[in-house]
Amino acid sequence: MRIIAIFCLFFLLGCGPELSDSGPVRSPEDVSLGFFTAIYIDKDIKKAQEYVNEPMKEVIAHYHIASAVQRHMLNLSMTDVKLEIAEIDIDFFRKFTDDVTVIVKMHGLKGGSPWIDDRTLRLQKTGVKWEIVEILPEKGNLN
Repeated sequence: MRIIAIFCLFFLLGCGPELSDSGPVRSPEDVSLGFFTAIYIDKDIKKAQEYVNEPMKEVIAHYHIASAVQRHMLNLSMTDVKLEIAEIDIDFFRKFTDDVTVIVKMHGLKGGSPWIDDRTLRLQKTGVKWEIVEILPEKGNLN
């Protein structure tokens, strides 16, 4: 009986949230939404740099302000943005994959007119942390 109790205790402890040096591990969805929130809503490139790998941090820093990142990196200047995850190419076996793509749907105003657009991000897992490594070229807008 004692062995079963010990086994259950280890099982329960193993099912807790993963932790890294900086706190709980963010999912690919959290990282993607966090990046776009930093650029489009908070307009804070320092915050956006937390979600990307080192080469992308340098590119973001080059633009200095969020509106320049919107224009030049994402080719989409928008205001009043609302974000949602449209699609993610990951399933039950999330812990066994180190590379995923996430499609983020953005609703907002472009030039004062309502606009809906998608942006696809490629993320890689380094250790226990997901980082954006690429913003994939868009296939066209939905408007």
